[in-house]
Amino acid sequence: MEALEVVVHANALLGEGPSWDAVGNRLLWVDIELHLLHIYYLDSGEDVTYEIGQSIGAVVPYHEDEVILVLYEGFHKYQLSTGTLTFIANPEQHLPNNRFNDGKCDPVGRLWAGTMSLEGQPNCGSLYCLDHDLSVRKVLDDVSISNGIGWSVDGSTMYYIDTPSRQVDAFDYDQDMGTISNRRMAFKMPDDAGYPDGMTVDAEGMLWIAEWNGGRVARWNPLTGHLLDRISVPSGHVTSCVFGGRELDYLYITTACTGMKDELLQAQPLSGNLFRVKTGVKGQSTVPFQSVVK
Repeated sequence: MEALEVVVHANALLGEGPSWDAVGNRLLWVDIELHLLHIYYLDSGEDVTYEIGQSIGAVVPYHEDEVILVLYEGFHKYQLSTGTLTFIANPEQHLPNNRFNDGKCDPVGRLWAGTMSLEGQPNCGSLYCLDHDLSVRKVLDDVSISNGIGWSVDGSTMYYIDTPSRQVDAFDYDQDMGTISNRRMAFKMPDDAGYPDGMTVDAEGMLWIAEWNGGRVARWNPLTGHLLDRISVPSGHVTSCVFGGRELDYLYITTACTGMKDELLQAQPLSGNLFRVKTGVKGQSTVPFQSVVK
């Protein structure tokens, strides 16, 4: 494994939600609290930001210069060249104390994203699915902090993290219908680990999980719960990760500095930056959102 490196000195308050846009050879990621969409271009090394005007929990590729954003006010299309924000749906318009937190597309391009309480209240969030026809349905409720989502290599299993539970759950996944069933615990984080946050699944079906208050990203076997590898990150607030690069052999890692006291920031001054590392394994491609409605 190569050494971890900083690729963007972003000083993000809450860096999160990374996804890889293979067409543009670029990494899409967000700063939830500063309301920024970041786009890191691998060829030039440039990181371009877009001020969105509200909290932004996740971003996924769409088509041409449009991306799909998961915002405080729900699902939107965003055109990079014009800054045009187009509303799709807000399933929690009646819940102003909630916000969206993380999201990812399934193997056929439906977007799954969940919510959490802005006030830290438990069981106030839900998990939603934005379907190909732009309809939204609630899939889970009683969620506290909806976080990492991922699918097995064959697409038959969905993995899901509700952070305070400290566990990774697995569901049987029906790709044709976009439905989940047979919820069970895949494994629980050990006491010496941080809280499970964002997640990605590599080409071998193993889970890479960012640990909030854990200072690392760790690789886990979801079938056995065994810890396979770990990457130390010089930040206690490690938030998410995704594989990118032309060969999908770089792991990009987002971090945060929100809520860190001065002495902790002095001890961990790289918190809030975007990191990457070659892990020795490759990831699965980020699936763009697929819509039948343009």
